[in-house]
Amino acid sequence: MDVNKIIGFDWDEGNLEHIKKHNVEAKECEGVFLNVPLLVLKDEIHSRLEERLQALGLTKGGRLLFIAFTVRNEKIRVISARDQNKKERKIFQAGGDHEKT
Repeated sequence: MDVNKIIGFDWDEGNLEHIKKHNVEAKECEGVFLNVPLLVLKDEIHSRLEERLQALGLTKGGRLLFIAFTVRNEKIRVISARDQNKKERKIFQAGGDHEKT
């Protein structure tokens, strides 16, 4: 993913409702992509119709999030967002040196 080509985010009722189920706000998701470190992994399992990616990162408030997303028309479309689980935290803290999720 070339972040220099991203021009924004694609939000609608569907993906906003989904992240709210996990008590995540859109601004938190957007912030993860602006913060360092950010670990982006390809999601080979779910990349059937379009390339799916996974982001492991930090919100401005220090919350560790897992974000499943795709890029459409140069915009990040969040599919799902939630707190990182134990395995994801370990991968994030190691900088991606572990097996992909």
